[in-house]
Amino acid sequence: EQTSSWRSHGGTQGVYSHASEATCTAMTFAVFVPPHAPGAQLPVLFYLSGLTCTHANVMEKGEYRAACAEHGIIFVCPDTSPRGDGVPDAEGYDFGQGAGFYVNATQEPWATHYRMRAYVEDELPALIAANFPMADMARQGITGHSMGGHGALTIGLRNPARFRSVSAFAPIVSPLACPWGEKALTGYLGEDRLAWRDYDACALIEDGARLDDLLVHQGTADNFLADQLKTHLLEEAVAKAGMRATIRTAEGYDHSYFFISTFMAEHIGWHAGKLNA
Repeated sequence: EQTSSWRSHGGTQGVYSHASEATCTAMTFAVFVPPHAPGAQLPVLFYLSGLTCTHANVMEKGEYRAACAEHGIIFVCPDTSPRGDGVPDAEGYDFGQGAGFYVNATQEPWATHYRMRAYVEDELPALIAANFPMADMARQGITGHSMGGHGALTIGLRNPARFRSVSAFAPIVSPLACPWGEKALTGYLGEDRLAWRDYDACALIEDGARLDDLLVHQGTADNFLADQLKTHLLEEAVAKAGMRATIRTAEGYDHSYFFISTFMAEHIGWHAGKLNA
């Protein structure tokens, strides 16, 4: 069901809701479809948001539409977790609603609803394919910010044949090695840290997962860099694996959407080079 629609940069910015089989809840997502010729097939770029965000944060502050219109890319923005009165939640911003960490939870009471991996990997792409006939699902890319950067990296690494391009803004690169990750993965997956490795970009690379290329931007003034994001661990992992990656620092930029919006067009252009090749 389309809940709202706006004209922007010659295209259409819509917001949609549906009953999700993956999360057993109603879910909301946003899609920008750029201007295109009748019958044209357009690549699709998924954007995964960070802690506390919904689909609306990047839609309102991410400044992606001009670049997507220029390059002819559909931009899809899902929510970060299941929501609703019947959905378990927890105190604090870093666990529960708004903090799904793009995992399939195995622990109660989270296992029924917190299945954001299945939602992003399977259900949402199928919805896009079924309802947006101009979407070329043979050309998919994925990006994200912070917790969503973690999601983009891990989903991309687990599905390299599906995602032709993967990038991230200030990602959590190793949930195994930071307080956010330890809290979330313990709660959703239990105490067995071996079960966490499927949701840790550095561990996936160490275990043999590879991408043809990768783009990461990280602000030097990000107050989460030292304790939570730990970009140097990703640099070490890709170097050890001999994996091609561009990991850039942005002097003076913090963790906010001022940072994301500054480099969004660059990321979309980079994805366009991969998806339109």
